Amino acid sequence: MNAKLLTLLTACAVAGGAELAPSNDAGVAMGHLHVNVSDVAAAKHFWIDILGATPMKLGTIEGVDMPGAIVLFKLAAPSGGTVESAVNHVGVSVKTLSDYPPRLHAAGLTFTANKNGQQLMVDGPDGLRVELTQDTSLKTPVAMHHIHLYTTQVPEMQAWYAKTFGAIPGRRAVFEAADLPGVNLSFSHADSTPVPTKGRALDHFGFEVRNLEAFCKRLEASGVKFDVAYKKVPALGISVAFLTDPWGAYIELTEGLRKS
Repeated sequence: MNAKLLTLLTACAVAGGAELAPSNDAGVAMGHLHVNVSDVAAAKHFWIDILGATPMKLGTIEGVDMPGAIVLFKLAAPSGGTVESAVNHVGVSVKTLSDYPPRLHAAGLTFTANKNGQQLMVDGPDGLRVELTQDTSLKTPVAMHHIHLYTTQVPEMQAWYAKTFGAIPGRRAVFEAADLPGVNLSFSHADSTPVPTKGRALDHFGFEVRNLEAFCKRLEASGVKFDVAYKKVPALGISVAFLTDPWGAYIELTEGLRKS
């Protein structure tokens, strides 16, 4: 790769940095969702025109930005939707829920309204299930809210995310949960073991980590195995590492997505 192209790609990556929450004491915050899509234009329409996220790019990778996270699109037909995977759905906050049924109907998307009138569960493109939760105090059209994981071992999963990433255990409504800056991790019981996320509509989710190289070394010393070891990606201006949690959720750790 020539120097001119490298400089251009890096500039695009920095310009597309995410509006992420400050890190917790462990150096971790919510970073991104990486979705496999059969049609990038359809994915952009869903996230931008319907949900109100802002278009962005990480290098040449198309995506959208919202407070708390970015969503990146990979042009690849997913092996299945989020339902039945380790991540059943992801959740975003929206300011006024009543705005969305007309938009969803117009786009031909199916959804189910919660009886409490505060949530809509939407079947998005390629089987990506997204829950919308009304938050009238929201200052933007949409923001990251939660990742809902399903497992046969709820207490163990909750404890693992607390130990590994410094997530604060608690509850969200009726769900066991753990909070990280920018996102709530919710845990529900599955009667059978969900399939891994890799290759599905939500391929993986990512945490932005301060001093990522040192963080990875600490995880390795504690027995955590990495699918992809820590490495720098100069073309994107970031560093990355990948691991899979004990229940099949594929996780990317990054450093460099946050706006300076």
